[in-house]
Amino acid sequence: MIRPKWSVAILLMTFALTWGCTSQDTKEIRIGVNAELTGSKPTVGDSCQKAAALLAAQVNQAGGLKVGNQQLPIKLIVEDNEDKAESAAAAAQKLISHNNVLAIIGPNASGNAIPAARICEDAGVIMISPWSTNPKTTEGKKFVFRACFIDDFQGQVMAKFARDNLKAQTAAVLYDVASEYNKGIAEFFKKFFEAAGGKVVAFQSYTKDDKDFSSQLTIIKAANPGVLFLPNYYNEVPLQVQQARRLGITCPIIGSDSWGSAELLPLGGAALEGCYFSTHYAPDIATPTAQKFIKDYETKYGKKPDDVAALTYDAGRLLCAAITQAGALDRKKVREALASVKEFQGVTGQMKFQGTGDPIKSAVILLIKDGKFNYFAAVQP
Repeated sequence: MIRPKWSVAILLMTFALTWGCTSQDTKEIRIGVNAELTGSKPTVGDSCQKAAALLAAQVNQAGGLKVGNQQLPIKLIVEDNEDKAESAAAAAQKLISHNNVLAIIGPNASGNAIPAARICEDAGVIMISPWSTNPKTTEGKKFVFRACFIDDFQGQVMAKFARDNLKAQTAAVLYDVASEYNKGIAEFFKKFFEAAGGKVVAFQSYTKDDKDFSSQLTIIKAANPGVLFLPNYYNEVPLQVQQARRLGITCPIIGSDSWGSAELLPLGGAALEGCYFSTHYAPDIATPTAQKFIKDYETKYGKKPDDVAALTYDAGRLLCAAITQAGALDRKKVREALASVKEFQGVTGQMKFQGTGDPIKSAVILLIKDGKFNYFAAVQP
């Protein structure tokens, strides 16, 4: 009979911790980072962790974050979600119930962010995804936010670019059917491209970890599209582009923000020359806010920050502003402060929130030329 009593006591204590403030020890602000440190996209997790650590170090070096009448340091608690949906959910649960964090930054990939978001929403814990663009991440949730635009906007941007700038009458799409992100943006692109008067003549899929795309690309070549859209991750795109070119597909190839890692360039080589993709910011036209971040990041880590790093830094700054505005380490109060943000000038541009966790913000289109990412155009919402 003793065992059930202890079980009830533990459940009650866990519930109290979940819905209470971040910690009984108010000498620090515990923030979790749920990142893809291993798995198929380790560059994403590395950028996320580094940017979060940079911001925490800057806040702490300045004496801490103002919370009511106190200046409190930030303590980051990092969990590796292994780029797996089940691990992302488990990491979120651990950060909440074991580490008792105030809020969580990440996951980044939509396939990981969606299950983690359900855990955070059920627990009443703030989650801000830097890079997850799939609408399902925040849909119907009060405690889940993001620092990036969403896929319907990005799909529309690239469909419009293909029609207006590239003058494409027809398009083909190759996407990972097992990924929420890839599948979602592929469908949005198809919807908006056809609404703009174009025709999608091939809509081909593959499954995660596939390496040979010749069957799908042969079908695409036979359809003779005016543009090929690859809304896939930086570790997959180089093989797809190289195989497409070897098969004789000569049309322009375009992509989405998942191309944004600098690792794309050495992996893809000359085959990527002339390709375009949409993303969140362009370092070569950075605002003063972005320029300072870029300089600080380069000084600390010896390399330029990618879009995940920039978005993570924005997510962290948004959270810090909300904590200061709330004036207490209380999850509900911080959530209310975050939801009340009307405008925020971030590294990746100006954000506006209008009653949801999705910011309204611009996108940029980059051109790969001379082995570099080059600013090509900005697109307003």
